[in-house]
Amino acid sequence: MNDGAETLAELSAEYRSTIPEDLREPRSFEWYLEAVEETPAIARNAHQRVADMFDFYGSTYDEDRGVVEYHLASEDPLHDGEHRFYGKVVHEAIHEFVNKVKSGARGLGPERRILLLLGPVGSGKSAFDGQLRRYFEDYTARDAGRLYTFRWRNLRDVIPDQDPADDTVRSPMHQDPLVLLPQAQRDRVLERINAALDAPYTIRNEQNLDPESEFYMDELLAHYDDDLQAVLENHVEVVRLVADENKRRALETFEPKDKKNQDETELTGDVNYSKIAVYGESDPRAFDFSGAFCNANRGLFSGEELLKLQREFLYDFLHATQEQTIKPRSNPRIDIDQVIVGRTNMPEYKDKKGDEKMEAFNDRTKRIDVPYVMAYEEEAEIYRKLLGNADVPDVHVEPHTLEMAGLFGVLTRLEEPDADTVDLLQKARAYNGETDAIEDVDVTKLRAEADEAATVGEGMTGVSPRFIGDEIAEAIMDSTHRDREYLSPLTVFAFFEENLEHHGSIAEERFEEYYRYLETVREEYRERAIEDVRNALAYDVEEIRRQGEKYMDHVMAYIDDDTVEDSITGAESDPDETFLRAVEEQLDIPEDRKDAFRQEVSNWVSRRAREGEAFDPTDNERLRRALERKLWADKKHNINFSALVSAGDVDDEERSRWLDALVEQGYSEPGAREVLEFAGAEVARAELEEE
Repeated sequence: MNDGAETLAELSAEYRSTIPEDLREPRSFEWYLEAVEETPAIARNAHQRVADMFDFYGSTYDEDRGVVEYHLASEDPLHDGEHRFYGKVVHEAIHEFVNKVKSGARGLGPERRILLLLGPVGSGKSAFDGQLRRYFEDYTARDAGRLYTFRWRNLRDVIPDQDPADDTVRSPMHQDPLVLLPQAQRDRVLERINAALDAPYTIRNEQNLDPESEFYMDELLAHYDDDLQAVLENHVEVVRLVADENKRRALETFEPKDKKNQDETELTGDVNYSKIAVYGESDPRAFDFSGAFCNANRGLFSGEELLKLQREFLYDFLHATQEQTIKPRSNPRIDIDQVIVGRTNMPEYKDKKGDEKMEAFNDRTKRIDVPYVMAYEEEAEIYRKLLGNADVPDVHVEPHTLEMAGLFGVLTRLEEPDADTVDLLQKARAYNGETDAIEDVDVTKLRAEADEAATVGEGMTGVSPRFIGDEIAEAIMDSTHRDREYLSPLTVFAFFEENLEHHGSIAEERFEEYYRYLETVREEYRERAIEDVRNALAYDVEEIRRQGEKYMDHVMAYIDDDTVEDSITGAESDPDETFLRAVEEQLDIPEDRKDAFRQEVSNWVSRRAREGEAFDPTDNERLRRALERKLWADKKHNINFSALVSAGDVDDEERSRWLDALVEQGYSEPGAREVLEFAGAEVARAELEEE
């Protein structure tokens, strides 16, 4: 056998190993009764199965936020994290979605509602919906998520006019085999399996057979003198059902089309014209169960841009939700069992919400807000994921590039805070988790105030990640064409500024506001670039530790109203207030707040001591930052800032040390040169202004 054949054999064997063992093996109805009594979860309804699916792939409970993060979204174990979701607000939305599904699993009401994902373009609604469908396919292929349906066989033995092509007919609605039992007998089976069920819900099934299956059952019972056992043994096979979106099996995505071409039969099914000549128009065998609700039965119905559908078309959702039935044209009602998920954007939602004629539809929806990410480091992870999933050219992404891009996006999404509390940039930092750098900030209160002020909710407007991702992509390709081996924030800023007014989703009246935010981000980057250069030129970790120990000695003496002993001479002296303030002023801590800061640092040291950890000032972010800036202030007068911009005023060895220090911080060598020149020019300008 040649190598090619061996490879094909290996691929074939690997493919076969992914197929459930019983996928094509028919079983008897008696086998199914034994199976559900042994494993009751097989007979779950759609909401129960989807609810269990989220738990199956794992979850983590965040006690502080009271939010469960489900791993199928936060880690994406099936695809090595390729489709993972970032952002606390996004996981809060997913948590809310799952809670509604789990409530529906218990029969508390949401099982009779549309779960409507509402959010701005690019917020992740479609991505999450797609993730649901991918994982539902996988879950139903596993033993934990298995479900079964049935097919009729040997129909021509009993029904004379049955088309030879229809001698074996699969349940057109993928119904659970239990629906073949009359309700009284079915209830007895359900009572037994619920007694053995280890779950927070009760399995119920009050569905009727679909019209075609009901026709076969009536014909067969008449033939066998109402001997149900004979019907089930001779004409029913139980088969495994695995959800498959491409085959429209237990999964369906419904998209709005042109109003002139949209027809309700796309939802509920239509007459099968090829069968009319065989069976006649009123015969249920001549009906084509190809509507979206039919295909989604036992699984997930996904309505894309649901509220773009015309009002009359949405009426079909009324019975599909509240009564869990559909009414095809010229046919009896059909029971359905599915999780109905809809997605919509803000304009359509506002339009339908204000329409009095849509009151019944709106009452049958449970809105779940999916806002943009509002923490800029989480936003940066979105772009990092996009780059990680793409064939990115050999371009080095410099420090702060993605974070500053994310910061711009976040600033456009936040509601302006009360100016007496914090400014917009401080609010963005607080949302990013930097509350230790901003005193007296209550993030929960900020969010509550913003949601109250916003038309729908904070994070539901602003620049989408798509715009920012597109501009990052353009900047990367531009760098490639110019033979630049790196991508810096300065390059990305230039693309933002150039293309902001050309993006169709950004309203013209917000241009000026967004340009102002871009300048805010430029200034923030300026500070970060200078900080990096400061570290490269003057950073000395041992000196920072020595200064930190000195600071704590004087702080403890100040708090205890004690003296400080000189480590060399042994002389006693009062705490050095000038030194203490020189450190604290690096964080802009005012005189009237110094005691609070000193007590905060003292408590931190005491806590570490109780935990058996030695004091290290570099472990405390605020203290470390203050000491770094103090060290810079002490050393900067000995640095020739013009040398940062021009290599002519400094020897190559010293400049090389500076570049190496920046490379250690994550810069590429050419990127280090750019930030050295940029920050050097900014520092030199500031120094001149101080003189």
